[in-house]
Formats: sequence, structure tokens, C-alpha cells
Amino acid sequence: MQGALEAGFWGLVGGTALLIGAIVAYAVDLPQRLIAGIMAIGSGVLISAVAFDLMDEAYARGGFDSTALGFLGGAIAFTIANIIVSRAGAKHRKRSGSNADRRQASADGNSGLAIAAGALLDGIPESVVIGVSLLHGGAVSMVTVAAVFLSNVPEGLSSAAGMKKAGRGPVYIFGVWGAIALASGVAALTGYVTLAGADPDLIAATTAVAAGAILAMLVDTMIPEATEETHEFSGLITVAGFLIAFVLTKLEG
Repeated sequence: MQGALEAGFWGLVGGTALLIGAIVAYAVDLPQRLIAGIMAIGSGVLISAVAFDLMDEAYARGGFDSTALGFLGGAIAFTIANIIVSRAGAKHRKRSGSNADRRQASADGNSGLAIAAGALLDGIPESVVIGVSLLHGGAVSMVTVAAVFLSNVPEGLSSAAGMKKAGRGPVYIFGVWGAIALASGVAALTGYVTLAGADPDLIAATTAVAAGAILAMLVDTMIPEATEETHEFSGLITVAGFLIAFVLTKLEG
């Protein structure tokens, strides 16, 4: 029970970064290039976490077969789900650029629900990984928590800025991100409880599924937001984020 509660706590910590980002974006009118730059840093952090933490862990537990199948399966599942929520009105849920108000305002009446569903789709794989990380050694992977936190702040910034430009009020914005933060904690707790004592191949596949979903999410949603405003500097900023997470991985190891 203690492990499950700890998993839920760390999942909530990662998810709270979304709410922090939303609060900052609502209270302060940040430059679009700054938000995009932070998004690029978050992209680099998550790419590093996928490459050096999640995939290594999945391979160590289950070998190539479970890892490869899970990785591709996660990407396929995210892509299908992302198409569904995007067509429902959440295509630009991470956008904060100059056209964000028109893009979000043009969505139909169900766009609020679609944006919430899209945010869950983006965040749950990360939270599950936090819970799973507690299954080996009994200690959470602080690199994973840091990667999720650092990537969630810019997501909250970008999405909340876009919602604000589209005319959404504080109750709506903070309600959405507060609910997603709570859902992140529940997802981490559920991941721990469901996979405690499970076969190593299943744990490996689950970790790889999350890794594939995260990487697909980066390419489909976070990186386009980063490159839209930072242009030729997006690659350099993403590399900086990658290096931060890489250093954290080696320090923890």
C-alpha cells in the first residue's frame, strides 16, 4: 500500500507541473517565443528519458521482442487516439502561437472535452511510467519524475496560453489542468498496483508502450509548437534539454 501511495504522490508531482504552467500562463502574458523555447527544452528532456531511461529499462527486463512490440504498439495506439481527439477539436491543444486563438475558437462546442481528453492522452503514459519505476528497487526514478515535470510545465504554459487567447475563463482552464494533474497521480498509482508482481515481459512491454506513446506525442504535438516560434533555434534548444536529462540520468546512475 505504501508503494502505491508513493507512486500516486510522484505522479501527482509530475502532473502538478501542468497546473503550474497554466497558472503562470494565465497570470503573465509571456512572449510566444519564450513558451516555444520552453517547449523545445521539454521535448529534449523527454527524448532523453525515452532513449536512456525507458527503453533501457524495458530492454533489461524483457529483451528485444517485448520492447519492440510495446514501443511500436504505444506509438500506434497514441496515433489512433490522437487522430480521434484532434478531429474532435483538440488538434491545437499545445499551441500558443499567433494563430492559437483562431484555431481553438474555430473548434466546435465539444472542443473543451476534446482538449481534456487530449491532455490525458499526452500525460497518462508518462504517469504510468513513474508508477512502474517504483517496481524495481522500491525507489522512484527521479530522472523520470524530473523529465515528466520539466516537460509538463511548458505543456501547461502553451495550452493555457492558447485557451486564454480563445476566451476561456480561469475556472475552465484551471479546472481542466487540475483534473489532469489528479488523473496523473491516479494513473501512476494504477500502474504500480496493476503491475506489482507481474511478469517481467509484461512490465517491459508496458514501459515500452509508454515510451512509444511519448515519442509519438513529441513529434505530433510538442515539437511542432517549439519549431513554429523558435524556428532555426529549436534544434539547439532541444539539444540543451536533452543534455539536462542525460546528465540527470548519469548522476542518478
